[in-house]
Amino acid sequence: MTEQPTCSCGQNEIKRMILPCAGQANTGQLTNLAAIQLVEEGFGKMVCTALLATGNEGLANRAKNAEEVVILDGCPLVCASKIAECQGVKAGQHIVVTEFGITKGPSRSYTDDDVEMIVAACWKGEGRTDEPIQQKMGVSHGN
Repeated sequence: MTEQPTCSCGQNEIKRMILPCAGQANTGQLTNLAAIQLVEEGFGKMVCTALLATGNEGLANRAKNAEEVVILDGCPLVCASKIAECQGVKAGQHIVVTEFGITKGPSRSYTDDDVEMIVAACWKGEGRTDEPIQQKMGVSHGN
C-alpha cells in the first residue's frame, strides 16, 4: 500500500504565516532564504506558496485564519501576492525585494547582507498593510 504524501506546512496553529515567492531569479531565491531565516528566528511559520496556488483548501483556510500573513515577493510581478489573492488570503505585511534596491538577476547573484536586509525589514514591520501582529497579540518584540 502506497502512503499518500502529506504537507508539513501549516499543520499546527499558526499566528504568523510566511509566503515566499521562491522564484528562480536571485530576488525569488532571497524570499525563500529570508523566510527560512525568519522561521529559525521565531518570526513565524513558512508555508508552501506553490501548494496554496493549487487551491489546497486546508492551507487556504489556515492562511485565512492566521493572525497575520507575510508575503515575500521577489519582484514587481508579485506572484506570491497574486496567488494569495486568488485564494482569498489577505496580506498583513508585503515585502517586494526589488523595492530594496536589489536588481533582479541570475539566481545566485545575492549576498548574505541582501538576505539580512529582507529579514530585518520583516522584523521592522516594513510593508505592513494593517496593524502589527504584536498589537493584536499584545506582545512587544525588541527588534
